[in-house]
Amino acid sequence: MYSEARKMHLIEDLIKVKNEAVLIQIESIVKKAANSQEATRPSAHDLVGLWSKEDGEAIEKAIEEGCEQIHPDDWK
Repeated sequence: MYSEARKMHLIEDLIKVKNEAVLIQIESIVKKAANSQEATRPSAHDLVGLWSKEDGEAIEKAIEEGCEQIHPDDWK
């Protein structure tokens, strides 16, 4: 949530800006950032921290129970 609070502070500061040249520069930076994010390929690193430890353990258990089973009848 720290980044969300930083965004809110930036928005508050941006509202106070009166200089048109500064607004144009800020707009340019934001557009560049948006374009560069669209161009990057998704990475597994983007998922880091999305699951809690408990969720990870539950998913690992489900995989072990459901996916790592060899059934002899499947080979017939």
